[in-house]
Amino acid sequence: MLITKDITKNTQKALEFFQDKLSFTLGPVELKEKIDKKEVVVIDVRRKEDYDKGHIPSAISIPKNEIENNLNKLSKDNINVVYCYNQQCHLAARAAVILAEKGYPVMELEGGIGVWRDNFDFDIVS
Repeated sequence: MLITKDITKNTQKALEFFQDKLSFTLGPVELKEKIDKKEVVVIDVRRKEDYDKGHIPSAISIPKNEIENNLNKLSKDNINVVYCYNQQCHLAARAAVILAEKGYPVMELEGGIGVWRDNFDFDIVS
């Protein structure tokens, strides 16, 4: 078993990790630009009642446990961006796994709606 010190010295693994991270995640500024250009389908995977209280503009509500029953609302031609509550929430990552398994291009908004709203002060709609 490698200890953290040994792992962090492995620059090849670091390169692979950060390349993957950049390929499959985006931040609020990048997402806002893609929304403005209509380049993505944004999917809020939180509970419907939380979506109703406020969500990212243009986002559709598909709670994580309903993803497989709502694939018809998604696109295989555009990137599907999933988000949930915050950085510690793994609903979006779990939904992303399902979408990738089903052949849907997918990315995750890092930090979820919490970072979008609280750190960047971007609009939410209800």
